Amino acid sequence: MNSSVFWGILIPFLGTSIGAACVFFMKNSLGEKTQRILTGFAAGVMTAASVWSLLIPAIEESAQMGKWSFIPAVIGFWFGILFLLLMDNVIPHLHRFSDDPEGPKSRLAKTTMMILAVTLHNIPEGMAVGVVFAGYVTGNSGITAAGAMALSIGIAIQNFPEGAIISMPLHSNGMGKAKSFLGGVLSGIVEPIGAIITVLAAGIIVPILPYLLGFAAGAMIYVVVEELIPEMSEGEHSNIGTIFFAVGFSVMMILDVALG
Repeated sequence: MNSSVFWGILIPFLGTSIGAACVFFMKNSLGEKTQRILTGFAAGVMTAASVWSLLIPAIEESAQMGKWSFIPAVIGFWFGILFLLLMDNVIPHLHRFSDDPEGPKSRLAKTTMMILAVTLHNIPEGMAVGVVFAGYVTGNSGITAAGAMALSIGIAIQNFPEGAIISMPLHSNGMGKAKSFLGGVLSGIVEPIGAIITVLAAGIIVPILPYLLGFAAGAMIYVVVEELIPEMSEGEHSNIGTIFFAVGFSVMMILDVALG
């Protein structure tokens, strides 16, 4: 595994860990308005990444199919949506701003279910990074090192606020700072693990790369629509979340076009 792939896989996890470390430096929990700003930004980054880094490359990889080149992307997209829908229903978890757990009934602590909620939506991000770098490693796709790194940097940027959003509420709910930090870190560990497994299986993945790119995009869009957009829009003054959705979208679009 060369250094660019190593750092490309690790950077998003570092973004989560640095964000989780905010619990050591900030005395109070994040305000509701701040959380909406950060959630809107994350949603914008994930939406732009789904389009520019995943769906468009998936269609380009299927160019030999002519006017039917959209088929692998669409099929993969729907499998990604249905996969996250399944995970949403079999894993007990609790979203921010909610007191009603989702998934099967469980006696898990509230803090544990909050970590599971973030972990659940980190799954497609890890897959996305892994699939893109797997395409780059084989050299048989049009994916460049710069393009793969753009996705990695974009996800790291939106992981920073996610790390803070999970660690600080854990501390506000009575958990110690060290354990709250660890909870934020653990919520992001699924990303590098998933990415490494995907890259190691690059030889198997390449023939179905367009489908997997679409799959990762579908899973990410599911998270955005089912979780992030409702959270950024809840309550009064929700327009701030919309504005930062646009900021996040613009940042990721610029990264992908400039670096890709």
